[in-house]
Amino acid sequence: MKIAVGLSGGVDSSVAALILKNQGHDVIALFMQNWHDTTGTLYGDCPWKDDRAIAELVAKKLDIPFHFIDLSADYSKRVVDYMFSEYQMGRTPNPDVLCNREIKFEVFLKSALALGADYVATGHYCRKESVTDESGTEYYRLLAGKDPNKDQSYFLCQLTQQQLSKALFPIGDLLKPQVREMAAKAGLPSAEKKDSQGICFVGKVDLPVFLQQKLESKRGEVIEIFRSYYDDKDFGSINFTGYNDFSEEELDAMSTPVTYSRNSGKIIGEHQGAHFYTIGQRKGLNIGGHKEPLFIISTDVKNNLIFAGEGQDHPGLYRKGLFVNASEVHWVRPDLAMHPGEIRDYSLRIRYRQPLQYARLYMKKSGLYIIFNEPQRGITPGQFAAWYSEEELIGSGVIMC
Repeated sequence: MKIAVGLSGGVDSSVAALILKNQGHDVIALFMQNWHDTTGTLYGDCPWKDDRAIAELVAKKLDIPFHFIDLSADYSKRVVDYMFSEYQMGRTPNPDVLCNREIKFEVFLKSALALGADYVATGHYCRKESVTDESGTEYYRLLAGKDPNKDQSYFLCQLTQQQLSKALFPIGDLLKPQVREMAAKAGLPSAEKKDSQGICFVGKVDLPVFLQQKLESKRGEVIEIFRSYYDDKDFGSINFTGYNDFSEEELDAMSTPVTYSRNSGKIIGEHQGAHFYTIGQRKGLNIGGHKEPLFIISTDVKNNLIFAGEGQDHPGLYRKGLFVNASEVHWVRPDLAMHPGEIRDYSLRIRYRQPLQYARLYMKKSGLYIIFNEPQRGITPGQFAAWYSEEELIGSGVIMC
């Protein structure tokens, strides 16, 4: 079987290639360059040059063919332009999820198939299985990686059945220390290489500087919202021990964030553009005079206002639910898709590494309401909510509000 490994220069993809080679497969290495611009990068250079050099050394060590492909035009159009558009609207996108859906398992996958590959393998910490229903139709299950500290299934929450059918995850059953040990024993040049950080294929960036390539700075006011503002608002838990059905109006009330105006609090400083900030952000305001750190609890791009609260437990950071437009609901398992009127319980996460949270999902014609058992901190429009049944990722959607 011919398998193309997305060899990034990191230890995870290197060990994925090692495992497949040891299993006797016809393995080829593909290194993709997706970004050229260094604007806003914290190290003044794109990391791809060093990564490519290491990837070539790994391929040579494993005695597998090495191919280089430049996908920067597709990456710019499908991922970076989307990022700028989302930030401009006051939303916070997740470029890593988009990169996997649009680049690694779309454009890159097609390039691999064109080279004669049967499958594409990556170094993601996740697993894949297949099940067959009563009619004989096969469905692929996306499962969490065995390493609880490295599970990356969330980043693949937008993949389709077609994409999964061609995907392999050789290290999904391993723990990170085992991967490091295998790389060291095999003498791979990437054995001690640190894990990459920051935006997928771009690296660590100064986000405002990076975004100013297309988004202009615009001075605005920072409004502090005091805790007393929430005295008449309910932030308690919801008991899901019995059957709970709510009207759409009640679901709207639980999933709609609190809105603020200039008169809701006190002006305490200025910012350089509301679209540069995100809910839950702590750094970047540079406003002193508080006993506890300030956190952004809301942004108003239309009026260029930022609302902040003091303390990491500020009530403005917490909400009971969220909403996903019907057009943004994605089912990794389409055979398990919910229909309007259905109610189900799943475990949810709204960001990578967040422990799974218990929630109840309500499907309506307008979209999906997700109501949590416990109020959640930092629900952010533009991010992805992903829902699981035990270890399996069932579906996901872009948080609208």
